[in-house]
Amino acid sequence: TKMYWIKTSHINTIHGFSTRNGGVSPAPFLSLNLGGTDDLPEHIAENRKRALSDLNISMTQVSYLNQIHSNIVCRAQVGKQTGDALVTNQKNIAIAVGAADCYPVLFYDEKNKVIGAAHCGWKGTLAKIVKNTINEMVLLGAEINEIKVAIGQGICKANYQVSEDVIQQFSDAGFSSDCWEGRQLDLLQANRFVALESGIKPESIWSMNRCTTEDDFFSYRRDSGKTGRMWALIMLK
Repeated sequence: TKMYWIKTSHINTIHGFSTRNGGVSPAPFLSLNLGGTDDLPEHIAENRKRALSDLNISMTQVSYLNQIHSNIVCRAQVGKQTGDALVTNQKNIAIAVGAADCYPVLFYDEKNKVIGAAHCGWKGTLAKIVKNTINEMVLLGAEINEIKVAIGQGICKANYQVSEDVIQQFSDAGFSSDCWEGRQLDLLQANRFVALESGIKPESIWSMNRCTTEDDFFSYRRDSGKTGRMWALIMLK
């Protein structure tokens, strides 16, 4: 079988972080492109069908986003909404976020049956979208000490140089100085910092620790903006 999804034993419900492998799109979207605007819509539709059917999900169950690098959290509805995170306590709605360097983060409260998914670029991370997602989950009945967090693939510190102004904004917002080194921003560490600050237990945070510049993934930076999109998805059975 093709490996469409990378999963973690940390989360005991239907979920996955997609790779770029196993789809029909030609270069530069080679091959499992699940979003983006330049590829042919029929390619994206077929790729989504393949990847989702691997999880026994159909597109008619998926809640996804028009992402705007905000810290807006939406309550999941099937179809497309505008924002950068989704939460639900409803079964059989798959929530999905797209990424190609930004970090996808999945959230799961097994006891109270509440899930979340967030798209964390530097702007959303700075605006603490992880905290907002946790807060919205609590409104749906989650308990902070029951929430498990899984951070997927994203651009690693070594490959992510930003302006001094961006580093200054993180510093001004009270992020720990271990979230950057010079102008190299560590978005993984920054999102972990926000999760911990929000009360998530350290042992409840899993991270894939893989960089999107690796061959298995799409990277907006590596591919100069002409690239595909991966999804991170989670669903309550």
